[in-house]
Amino acid sequence: MTADGVSGGPTDDDASASDDGPADDPQAAIDAQSERRRAALDDRIVEHSAGDQQDGVPFVGAGPGNPRLLTVAGMELLEEADLVVHAGSLVNSELLDEYCDHADLVNSVGKDLEELIPLMRDAYEDGRNVVRLHSGDPAIYGAALEQMDALEHEGVPTYLVPGVTSAFAASATLRTQLTLNEVSNHVAFTRPQGKTLTPEEDHISEFVEMGDVTTCIYLGTHAVRETMDRLLADGHDPETPVAVIYHASWPDEDVLVGSIGDIADRVEEAGYRASALVVIGEAVTGAGYERSFLYGDWATRGSTESSD
Repeated sequence: MTADGVSGGPTDDDASASDDGPADDPQAAIDAQSERRRAALDDRIVEHSAGDQQDGVPFVGAGPGNPRLLTVAGMELLEEADLVVHAGSLVNSELLDEYCDHADLVNSVGKDLEELIPLMRDAYEDGRNVVRLHSGDPAIYGAALEQMDALEHEGVPTYLVPGVTSAFAASATLRTQLTLNEVSNHVAFTRPQGKTLTPEEDHISEFVEMGDVTTCIYLGTHAVRETMDRLLADGHDPETPVAVIYHASWPDEDVLVGSIGDIADRVEEAGYRASALVVIGEAVTGAGYERSFLYGDWATRGSTESSD
């Protein structure tokens, strides 16, 4: 099945596309794939939906930690894998023991694209089932696309298998919703300024200022103090609820609930510097929301009247 303006996936020609840069240069491969993406859609977009088993190397979301939060699709692919390239300690070792004990395991931590791409390419070309296992969902701060583009450029097809991101595990742990009627109409997934994000690109204060946004901060445990100090300096209410969920869904999960004014002290007292999700907003407490219209009288009025 194809559509106008839709191009195919990787071909034999792509594998030797020296005019797009040397095969061992991932950045050249990424740039080349980006240009192809701008020119036309991939025909696999209309051929497949999320959850379909496809040809190639799947980039699987391992979920937030608890092995039971791995998707069925992810479980099936891992059980068939010969090689699993995983995200190190970000993936629960219990999940690896339960679903990957039959496969060769490679920890991707400390390895660059120049090492990872040939490793996965060669294994795939040798006829092995290769799975790239990311933590959470690879679409959220996963750096998956650059690996996929580099593999596709060398003729290795790839696809994404969604996972449960830590924000959803955190809301389940907190026994609340990230969106609540008359409390939070929006959710922002973001990260604080640092090595890869300039102060101008940090919009946390703007999200909090909107009032009806639940702000979920990834990769920011080490910067909780600095983030809260900036929010206070910007005039935000120090009583605004904040939760920090360390290792959401892991056996050692810990939940710290406080406010913009005091959460930094709690985090520092606990000694957490990484592996926690920060949630800011009134939805943290699950209080003060209004009943939705979904189950109001208006939803059943038509069926009731028609039965009279």
